[in-house]
Amino acid sequence: MIRGITAAVREVGPRQSIPSLDRSQNIQQTLKVVADELWEVIDALGGWTAKAHGLPRMAGRVLGWLLVCEPVEQTAAQIAEALDASTGSISGATGMLVRFRLVDRLHVRGERADRFRLRLDAWDEQVFDQSELHTARAVLAQGLQALAGEPPGRRARLEGLDAFYAWWQARVPELRGEWERHKQTRLSRR
Repeated sequence: MIRGITAAVREVGPRQSIPSLDRSQNIQQTLKVVADELWEVIDALGGWTAKAHGLPRMAGRVLGWLLVCEPVEQTAAQIAEALDASTGSISGATGMLVRFRLVDRLHVRGERADRFRLRLDAWDEQVFDQSELHTARAVLAQGLQALAGEPPGRRARLEGLDAFYAWWQARVPELRGEWERHKQTRLSRR
């Protein structure tokens, strides 16, 4: 859709005021401005995701698109068209987002193409998931055991990381409860 709107608007030029535009051209031009603004957000999310989390930029763009798209469930072809990307890059990005539990892959009976949808509680789960903390703390304990007779300076990095994880593990249940209460209050106001 964005590609079609973009092509139609390119004929008159971006953001020009042309008094002779008919109603459909005015609508197309308005949509082009919104599409440009939306693209900036989607692209910025792609850059942020790449920088902050080490994901490919396209995975961040797909995540950004799924945050704002309508309908909320999109096929890979719809995502590729919206982002003007190859279906191969969308396939890789959606696969990664599904593995990271940020996006759900939906199989709709009677349709050949899967649909993708942002998981509503994906952020909560990512932040509050402690399953990997237990593993990390076990590995750190093993490292501290291996360095038992070593000078404190050599053990300090492992001890510092273990102390942080121990603090985080202790705080997560309280923070999760606080977040759930905040979310309920916020959602009840809508």
